[in-house]
Amino acid sequence: MSHEKRQKHQQPLVLAVENHDDSLLLMSYTLELLGCRFICQKDGLKTLLAAKEYQPDLILLDIFLPGMSGLDIVKYLKQESLTHHIPVVAVTVLSGREDQAQILQAGFNDYISKPYMIEELAAIMGRLLGRKFNLSWVLEVCQE
Repeated sequence: MSHEKRQKHQQPLVLAVENHDDSLLLMSYTLELLGCRFICQKDGLKTLLAAKEYQPDLILLDIFLPGMSGLDIVKYLKQESLTHHIPVVAVTVLSGREDQAQILQAGFNDYISKPYMIEELAAIMGRLLGRKFNLSWVLEVCQE
């Protein structure tokens, strides 16, 4: 894909939150492949501060974090005036119907189960970000 195509489209900013180094590295590679700018966090409190400071277009949030769980973080984000509008996607190993219902009731806009396919993540991002995320060039990348 040409550099010019990427430059024509403003890349969305994603806050990626994962407490395992390998998973965070994989998520960052995926976001880079999808043409996103991203900030990585491993800690709940720092996540809250980063969300307020950087106002990302999307937050990918692991459920199981040390200290503050992803469920606690999303509840806070959705109550805070500076962050309530930011879509938050749960990235989790939980995949049962009850788990999914609890995740959505907590305030998440969507969820994706680990391990996930790049196309699945791209589809969720396309739904939540709309014009901020150009899905057509993402599909080009996935087919290369």
